[in-house]
Amino acid sequence: LLREPGAAEPAEPAEPVPGLDQLEELICSFADAGLQVTRKVTGQVRPLPEAVELTAYRVIQESLTNTRKHAGCDTAVVRLGYTPGALSLAVEDEGEPVTRSSRQTPGRHGIVGMRERVAALGGRLSAGPRPEGGYRVFAELPLRATRAESP
Repeated sequence: LLREPGAAEPAEPAEPVPGLDQLEELICSFADAGLQVTRKVTGQVRPLPEAVELTAYRVIQESLTNTRKHAGCDTAVVRLGYTPGALSLAVEDEGEPVTRSSRQTPGRHGIVGMRERVAALGGRLSAGPRPEGGYRVFAELPLRATRAESP
């Protein structure tokens, strides 16, 4: 949509598409900013479709950004669960109790954007306070082809 008619396709993307193979670098960047992130993985780690990799990376990135900016704590946990039909991920913190002015501030589009990314893959996303305190973002990304991708 952004190219002029007749323009050639680029040989390679300008930048590599981020995915879960770059998660360690992302976690380290948050450690440099004072947020200690623990990663926990269940299931068999394997290559995933590029769209799932990118969406998972972006949801984790946005969730950790929100934790760093709004939680008032210095730790978070990223959980990845590989199953045959889906990738589930959760980002949890033990931050301050959520108020309307903290993580739900009008005009902020992070959670809306995450929800849209996940829905585009046929997945689901929930975000909100945890009963024991803190905040949790959970996403489930299906690995099967959606109708638009099916032959």
